Formats: sequence, C-alpha cells, structure tokens
Amino acid sequence: MGGSGGGGECITRSSHVMEGGGSLESYRYFLSRRTVLQMLNDRGYAVPNSELTRSLTEFRFTFGDKCDLESLQIRTQAIRGLYGQILNKEALHGLILILQSNMNTFARKEVLKFPFKVEIFYHILQPKHEVLSAGERDKLMKKYKIEGKQLPRMLETDAFAQYYGLQKGQVVKFTYCSGIAEFLETYRRVL
Repeated sequence: MGGSGGGGECITRSSHVMEGGGSLESYRYFLSRRTVLQMLNDRGYAVPNSELTRSLTEFRFTFGDKCDLESLQIRTQAIRGLYGQILNKEALHGLILILQSNMNTFARKEVLKFPFKVEIFYHILQPKHEVLSAGERDKLMKKYKIEGKQLPRMLETDAFAQYYGLQKGQVVKFTYCSGIAEFLETYRRVL
C-alpha cells in the first residue's frame, strides 16, 4: 500500500459494470467483498491471494449477477438467524458485518446481545488510504514544517480508524482520484 499515490487505481464505474454485461448491484457486492477480504488481510488474517485477485467476471460466475435485495434487509430475525448459524460461538472473538443500509433499532439491540465484539461497516466507495509509519509521519511533519495537531482530524470511531484499529496520534494518507486532477492527497491525524 505504499507509494506516492500517482499510480493508484481509480475506479471507473461504467467500465466495470459493463464487464460481462453485469448489474450495478453485483459490482457493488464485488467491491464490498474485496474490501472485506483486504481488511482481513491487512489485519493479519490468512486470505488466499486468489480471493484478493478475483476478477469481477470470476465473482459474477461464482456468486451470480442478480442479488436478492429483500434477503439483505437487516432486521431482528436476520440477526437471530445469523447468530444461529455460527458454530462454536465460545471460540469466536469477533464478527464483522458489512451492511448496505442501516439496521433497524431492534436488530441493533439484538447485536448487542452477542457475547463477542461485533464490528459494523456500511459499504460506501472510499478513497485509497494508507496508514503512515511513525517515520513517515515524522517526515511529513518535517516536510511541511507543522505539528501533528495542525493536521485535519479523524476520530477513532471513523470507519478508516476502525478498519485498521488505529490509535490516537497515528496519521492516515488519503488519495482521491478524480476526473479533474489525476489525484489529490490529504492527511488526517487520529484523535
């Protein structure tokens, strides 16, 4: 995940959606799944490289192109069903849920009953991000002749901070791709 950001990947939605004539929904679920697998890999879990490099065409072949949107509604019954499917609950230390939309209040209360940590993420396309090492952070401060408190802030509860398990004082570099400029880099310090 290093580099200056100039060679980063900008996602062009229309070209990916049209790949294989698939739906926008399958493209979004492909991106969600890829993000989850990359997050697990970044956290040190063993994720097969074949899963990290799976193409959109391969994803659609394996999982299909049409999604049953009704089955994706997050309600109390869905949460109870999910909990019932988990084998060996005593050995489980955490659960990651990736949601397309908000859970209703009753489902959220049901999640609080789980005897392990549950992390909830909402799938939204985000800019490329990179956690700076302490050395990179110090080099950045020296380059711009600033102190950490002068950087834009990000709370520990922010999705990016949660994704990496960041702590106060760490700095994240965000690279935005756009049609106007090739890329834009910004930095944020975790509070």
